[in-house]
Order: sequence, then structure tokens, then C-alpha cells
Amino acid sequence: MDIEYVFDDIAPGGRVGLVALATDYNSETDLRRIFPAGVDLFTNRVMNANPVTIENLRGMSGDITRAAKGILPGLGVDVMIYGCTSGTAAIGEAELERLIQIAQPGIPCTNPIAAASAALWALKAKKISILTPYTEDVNEAIVACFAAEGFNILDIDGFGLGDDIEMTGIPLSAISEAAMQVCDADADALFISCTALRSALVVEELEQKLGKPVVTSNQALVWHSLQLMKNRSKVTGFGQLFDRDLANS
Repeated sequence: MDIEYVFDDIAPGGRVGLVALATDYNSETDLRRIFPAGVDLFTNRVMNANPVTIENLRGMSGDITRAAKGILPGLGVDVMIYGCTSGTAAIGEAELERLIQIAQPGIPCTNPIAAASAALWALKAKKISILTPYTEDVNEAIVACFAAEGFNILDIDGFGLGDDIEMTGIPLSAISEAAMQVCDADADALFISCTALRSALVVEELEQKLGKPVVTSNQALVWHSLQLMKNRSKVTGFGQLFDRDLANS
């Protein structure tokens, strides 16, 4: 066949690799909803087990490199995401990056805690309230991570769930009501943890009601990925975070 052509760039805004949990029911949908046109998401899943306990979360670490290696081999991505907030707290950010970069050497990596921390600093928020879907032991791990990042956690509360599917099924109205109850009046911002929660859909509503910034796991992951790729495409409908750049950038 004698046809002249040039291959299309199917992701001119950047290729994002996502290591998602096998039990995750929401993050791919959420991230694709938020990413601007031209950015594409490529996913592989890491084996994990419900319920969401510290032991089970740590148990997935042995499969992370395999999952990361299976994302666009031979082509590669511009940034890698590990898509679990509680898993990040249980395994540790440094270890996650090490495991991913075995498979994707030299590729910038992010995770919900790194992304949320960068987002909160960009919003100049030091005193934070945190809403989660987790049980108390997982909440304690989340608090320890953000305290280590230099934040003052005024309060944290959760729905007490241990199943990813149930977390995704929490109604938006319940997330909004819980956020209003949890957010301390003195907080600079509210962080809503968990990639399984559909909380990004209520960010703008909550910012209007609370009068302060709201950061969620998936919203922060999109923002941080775009920052790492130096993609300045406009994102609207998901809060004031997308009007900010990385602190000290």
C-alpha cells in the first residue's frame, strides 16, 4: 500500500501511568474526568486484598514493580502515579518510588500523599482537617504522614469502612455532610483522603460552603501530575487548586 502518513501523537499533553489497586472502583474514572484534553491515562493493577488494614496495604508492595512494568513497555510514560492514599501511608513514599522506578527508571513519580502535601503547601495551608473513609488505625497512619510533612492536623475523622467498593458507594451528599462536620473552623484547608472516594465531584460545592480550599486525593494527583509534566492546560470545575503552581517552583 503506497500511502504517505505521519503517526499521530495520541497523548500530546502527556502520558500518565497509574498503578491502581485491583479492588479500586473509582480512581481511573475520576482521573480521566479531571485530566484535560490531550493527557491520556494508562493503567495496570496491583494485587491487593480487602479489608483495608495496614497489614493488607503493606502486603501489596511485592506486586508494585510488576504492575508498573506492565504500563506501555517500550514506549514509557511522562509521570507515574501510585493510586492509593492509605497504601502510601502503610508502605512509605520512598519505598513506593523505589519499587516503581525499578520498572520505570528516571520517570517522575507521585502518590496521593506527596500530591496532597504539594497541593496544600501551594495553597499555603499548614493547619488542616482531614476526612477519610478509613478505620481508626489507618487514620493514625495518615496523620503520621502529614505530620511528618510539617502540617498541623487539627482533626481527622472517617466513615470507618474497610472495603473499596463501599467507599466508592458513599453518596456525594454524605461526603459533603461529613466534610462540613469534620472541617475545623481554624483549618486553612480540608483534605479528603482516598482515591476510592468520589469526593472530587463536590470540591467546588464544599469550597463555597466552607470558604476555604478543599483538596482530595484524585484531584491532587491530577494537579501534581500536570505540574510534574509542566503541562499548564486549564482545568476547571475541580477547585481553586488548579489556579496554583507548585510552591517554590
